[in-house]
Amino acid sequence: MRRPAGIPAGCRALTVGGWRRVLSYLGPHRGMLALAALASVAYAALDAFSIVVLIPFLGTVFGEREGTGTPVEPSQVDRALDFTVGRFVDLGGDPQTVVVGIIAFIFGLVVLKNAADFARAYLAARVEQGVTRDLRNQVYGHLLEMDLSFFGRVRTGQVVSRLTHDVEQLRTLVTAELVRSLSLVLVFAATLYWMLVVSVRLTAAAFIVVPLTMVIWGPLIRRLRRGDRQVLNIAGEVGSHIQETLSGIRMVKSASAEALERKRFRKLTTGYFDTFLRTMRLRALAGPITEVFIALGTAILLWYGVRMVVVEGSLTGGEFVGFIFLSTKLYAPVRYLSKLPTVIQPGLVGAERIFEFLDAPAEIRDREGARPFTGVGEGIRYRGVRMEYRPGDPVLRDVDFFVPAGTVVALVGPSGAGKTTVVDLLSRFYEPTAGAVEIGGTDIRDLELASLRGAMGVVSQDTVLFHDTVRANIAYGMEDAPLGRVEAAARAAYAHEFVTRLPEGYETVVGERGTALSGGQRQRIAIARAVLRDPPVLVLDEATSALDAESEKLVQEAMEGLLAGRTVFVIAHRLSTIRRADRIVVLDEGRVVQQGTHAALMEKGGLYRRLREMQFR
Repeated sequence: MRRPAGIPAGCRALTVGGWRRVLSYLGPHRGMLALAALASVAYAALDAFSIVVLIPFLGTVFGEREGTGTPVEPSQVDRALDFTVGRFVDLGGDPQTVVVGIIAFIFGLVVLKNAADFARAYLAARVEQGVTRDLRNQVYGHLLEMDLSFFGRVRTGQVVSRLTHDVEQLRTLVTAELVRSLSLVLVFAATLYWMLVVSVRLTAAAFIVVPLTMVIWGPLIRRLRRGDRQVLNIAGEVGSHIQETLSGIRMVKSASAEALERKRFRKLTTGYFDTFLRTMRLRALAGPITEVFIALGTAILLWYGVRMVVVEGSLTGGEFVGFIFLSTKLYAPVRYLSKLPTVIQPGLVGAERIFEFLDAPAEIRDREGARPFTGVGEGIRYRGVRMEYRPGDPVLRDVDFFVPAGTVVALVGPSGAGKTTVVDLLSRFYEPTAGAVEIGGTDIRDLELASLRGAMGVVSQDTVLFHDTVRANIAYGMEDAPLGRVEAAARAAYAHEFVTRLPEGYETVVGERGTALSGGQRQRIAIARAVLRDPPVLVLDEATSALDAESEKLVQEAMEGLLAGRTVFVIAHRLSTIRRADRIVVLDEGRVVQQGTHAALMEKGGLYRRLREMQFR
């Protein structure tokens, strides 16, 4: 599976710096993380000690409190128990009283242990969700900073996959697995301490097989890393395909292409299925391999422990049974930590993919010393502009024309002539490969980006409305605009009348992409949005080409008031809509081939007249 185009390649594995970057997401939550760590310490200590208390219990029940032989280190166990349990229970008293006291003591330990476990789980969940929130906010914020060229190179589904699935994988790595690993390490340390107190030799026997479980994962981990990256990439492709199909569902149905799309989707899901199972097969080997080694270690421990009790007499029966219980606590962390390299692989791959995205630079930024936009001045000039989306394949060639302030210029030409690219450069959605776009004699690259774009209003054929109220869509980007101004803008756009007839008026939710409204209504909402912004520069990009005659008439009337006093760029294939433009710029294959008024161009002949005659023939 190839890396999605437009996103820099990540490292094959996270470096030390990469790990530092991963762990940096815990920084804002270090207070909660510290409390979770303290709760984990308390849980580990109480969990191990609740088993150690079984030793005097068993010794009392079987009458071997003082042992049956000559223990190697009975004094260490006795001193530890006398210092702890002995403060609450008289271990040398009546056996029945001792048993009842130890049971009560163990019950108290269990209550405290579970309280610590609750605190650990709750605090860890707060850290997890905090990291998830911060990470998603950072990725989404970076997404909004990216240039349009980035979205032209990268499929939307891949971006969504990084924002959702990959963030979840990294959250699992940074928080869930980290907190669990910390807790198990503490359990391991507490258990190991008490095992050493009981018997150093028996502890050494228990560790014979541990190194073996730690050295068998190298080749497995490398294959898992490749497999997990393929799984995440294919998941992004599946998301992209779903999004493309849903956005183009009208085309799918009109072409009766359901079977074709079903076949393409099944091919993707089959690839995901096969790749996921191959990776899961490798991951599933971790459990059985670890269990075999643990069974071998347990067999060695039982054989050697029984020898110490029965043959050597260096260990009491109670100490041996207590040690066995402790060893079960030891193997759980060993089992998990030995599988940890396979468990965290999806998180590591998710981290690499997220960092690839976060490291993709936003190429269009404010220059140092950029100035705010102060007005159009004398007008807007395109000076020798050349534009290439791909090196060596120019879309615009030496485009040079001037638009006086307060005039309407129409951009005309065949499809692919470069009309939309001309207006995209004006908003700095892209940067010219050569030449410059100037406003009031100032290169727009020397203006603050937000200030420049704030001076632009755009009404296009593909009207963008969000799943929100009519009021919110009109006031998009101006959330503080009072309702009175919103209604005034709607009246100017001939939209107020139909808006008031909606079920909840201006508070009616228009649906995703404005599906609750007709095409003409959506356009008038877009015009109302432009009226409210009151921009000095306006771009009308095929604003009426998809409308019926009645809707077009209403939209045209709404736009008449919008044009007054502004510098306007109009793109239209319907040449009848641009006859009243002050200037017409004719483009062909990325070059300006004609300029002038409608009458002058018709008289001169050339491409403009041919286009008009073809349209009205």
